[in-house]
Order: sequence, then C-alpha cells, then structure tokens
Amino acid sequence: MKAARFHGPGDIRVEDVPEPATRPGTVKVEVEWCGICGTDLHEYLEGPIFAPPADAPHPITGETVPITLGHEFAGVVAEVGDGVDDVRVGDRVVVEPYIICGRCDACRNGRYNVCSTLGFVGLSGYGGGFSQFVVAERRWIHPLGELGTDVGALVEPLAVAYHAVRLSGARPSHSALVFGAGPIGLVTTSALRAAGVDQIIVVEPADVRKKKAEPAGADHIIDPRDGDVTEQVLELTGGRGADVSFECAGIDAVLKSAILSTRAGGTCVNVAIWGHEASVAMNDLVFREVNLLGSLAYANDHPATIEMIASGKVDPYQFITGRIDLDDIVAHGFEELISNKEENVKILVRP
Repeated sequence: MKAARFHGPGDIRVEDVPEPATRPGTVKVEVEWCGICGTDLHEYLEGPIFAPPADAPHPITGETVPITLGHEFAGVVAEVGDGVDDVRVGDRVVVEPYIICGRCDACRNGRYNVCSTLGFVGLSGYGGGFSQFVVAERRWIHPLGELGTDVGALVEPLAVAYHAVRLSGARPSHSALVFGAGPIGLVTTSALRAAGVDQIIVVEPADVRKKKAEPAGADHIIDPRDGDVTEQVLELTGGRGADVSFECAGIDAVLKSAILSTRAGGTCVNVAIWGHEASVAMNDLVFREVNLLGSLAYANDHPATIEMIASGKVDPYQFITGRIDLDDIVAHGFEELISNKEENVKILVRP
C-alpha cells in the first residue's frame, strides 16, 4: 500500500509499504481521510521531534524514522481480529491514536495521555493515517454513527479542545479568553461555544484568521496591535478579567498576557506545545492566585467529542479548507500550509 513517510527535515516520500496484518483484539481500518496537523508540520520543518530518531527507537514500538505520518484520521472497518465482536466491517470509525504502556502511574490512574512512554500512531510508529490501512487495538476504535469520515478526521483536534475546556472548568456563566485563532485556537473557541460559555473573547492579529474566529464562536475579537490586551479584556469583562483563558500560541508575551488577563482565582490553560523553554513571571500568578494548568491532547474524550459534533453544537466543516490526494501531500498539503498558514485551517488527505 502507499504511505507518506517522514525521513527527515523537508523529506516526506510517498512509498510502497507492506499492508499491516490484523492481530487478535485489533481492528483494521481503511483510512478515508486524514488531517495534516501542526505537529506534522513541525516534524517536516524541524524533526525528528516526536518521531523517534535513528539512534533512539521508541520504547514501545521499537521503531525509528522513517515512519508513516498522520494521526488525525477516520475510515471504515475493513477487518476485525479474533475477540472483537462489537464493531463490524463497514462501520465508520475514528481512531484515538495512542501508544501507551498501560503500566505506569499515569496509565493506572486514567491519565493515559501523559503515559511515561507515550507515543502516537502516525508519529511514533505502528503506521499512520497517511496510508490506506491502519491496525489499532479495539479500545482505540470509536464508532462515528451517522457522521461522515471527513468529519471524523476532525474529531482528534476537536477532542484536544474538548479536553482543554473540560480541564478548565468553564461553565455557561463564565467568560473565556482564547489567544490565537490558528487551528487549535479555533477549535477551542468552538468547544467553548458548545459548552455554552457566556462570553468568548479571541485575541488574534492576523486579518484572515480574525475572520474565522466569529464563525467559530467568538463574541469579541481583539487585535493586540490596537492596544494593551489586558486593558481591553478588563473593559469587556467589567473589570474582572476572564474566568478562564487559553494559551494556544506558545509565545512568552502571549502567556504573560493570558495570565494577566485572567481574573483573580481564575484558570489559565496552556494548550500550545512549546518549541522553547517558557519564561513565566511567577508573581503574576502568585499575587492573584491564578491557576496555570497544562493540557495535553485528550483522555476518554472522544465519545463526548463525537456527540458534540453529532448534536450540532459544533460545525466541523468550517475548519476544512482543503481536500487532496496522498500523491499531492507535500506540494498541496505541507507546503501549502507552510506558505499560506493564515488562510488554511485543516487540509484533509485522501489516502
């Protein structure tokens, strides 16, 4: 079968690889759509980062680069292994793309998203969504019901947002502040709207992205070039600051603004994956007892995320800005997202 394989910085090749075999307790999924994630872009530009380098195999998969990319994918069940009797061939499903040990303290306490040897299908081995077939354990297979597999490919990024909003404790009476209207900022905005949050403020300087924030659910959009962000947030929130804020950019100045714009006793959630050590003014937290919380991916959030989409609380189609075939993944996928990142949210690949 064909697969898009990451060999190193700027080097993704569509190659022929063996089709994976179904094992007991697993499900073979024929991938119909897979989204290109910002993590995939970082691998392409700067990797290997999450991908295991040649001299450091992943502790669970034992694999190193080259590896097949793609972790935001959905498709139809092509085959089930022995012992699997609750999904059927032809079912539309999304795969929660985890590779975990199941034995560490985090796994035993249900926080498998921070497993001590965490890996991801499509980043750490075991194939990936930029290929025709993927085999995964039954526990990671989530039925989509009547939802299409194109929408299914949006479940993974929306689950990231759902998880962050859930951890924040955001409630309908709250005000929420989202820094960044890139892909993660936009899905976080939509998840907040789905949760019924009363007031949602998005901070974004790029004109193209600002236009996407309102359809995603923003009530107010602040351009940081227009003045002090914290002052504008205080004005919009009656001097209190936001009950919850979300840092989706991974920039020191943005994190500082997020903390300062959160009300006393409120919660600031860091959703971004940082490319450098963050600089944090701890007194900004201490003097106002702001809670700074990290949020990584998702854990037990896929079913609720699927229901959020199926109930119509989120329109996933607004995030799909392109559909391409696997052979075009570099020129019309990765390079398009790098060159025109402000115009694009999610490009879907058809293996």
